[in-house]
Amino acid sequence: MCAEPANPGLHPGLAGLPPLAVGLDRFDAALDEELCKVAAGGSVFKAVRGEYGCGKTFFARWLADRARKLGFASAEVQISETETPLHRLETVYRRLMERLATADTSHFYEGPQGIQRLEPLAQRLHVDFQTEARFDNPRAPQIRLPTFDLERLCLVGCKIRNIYQQHAQAPERIAAACDDGYVRELAQAVTGKVGVAPRIFLKKFVAGVLDCVDQFPDFNPRRDYALTITETELTPVERQAMGATDVDQIELDL
Repeated sequence: MCAEPANPGLHPGLAGLPPLAVGLDRFDAALDEELCKVAAGGSVFKAVRGEYGCGKTFFARWLADRARKLGFASAEVQISETETPLHRLETVYRRLMERLATADTSHFYEGPQGIQRLEPLAQRLHVDFQTEARFDNPRAPQIRLPTFDLERLCLVGCKIRNIYQQHAQAPERIAAACDDGYVRELAQAVTGKVGVAPRIFLKKFVAGVLDCVDQFPDFNPRRDYALTITETELTPVERQAMGATDVDQIELDL
């Protein structure tokens, strides 16, 4: 999922993050159980892995939001080899205290600049992912998120449309012009240009389609909206993913 608002006028905060959490319900019970453990004085370390664009940042913020609703404080820190190296925990803790809402791919977990530099942590987080993903243990110290595919993109798009419709000036036009079929058409068009990129898809859907349908009675997105995506709109990782044929070709700054 995207980690920034697609439109300043329609922020997920209108309905909270839960409505946008697609495919995360399998973790609900285990996470609630672990949050209760922490509330009782215990501690839990949870690592999240997954391919580019599967929603790791969203998952972390969704979990932090879930925790804050239970009275927890949260902090978010980006792990960086130069500023917050994982093997210098005193620096990481200092950043956590300074920013009191937390923190990707196999490179981070298996690469030489990730958790392997802190052997006790690497041993603690080791999980055998050789079995089918549907049998992954949500209680394990390390969990993997499913790849963000076209189906999940469509589900998120429909949820965004429903939330937008509740606050729109012309909800009936939103329902008629942006039905499930159109959401899928736009999602397919975006993935055809830049792959599965939730941030780009939602930005185009909200600002380019929903806003126009809401404001202009004669706007028909199938007729009047032309999808364009320029390189300047993409992050460096998204630009690499656009031309990559395999996830291992995408270089991440860890």
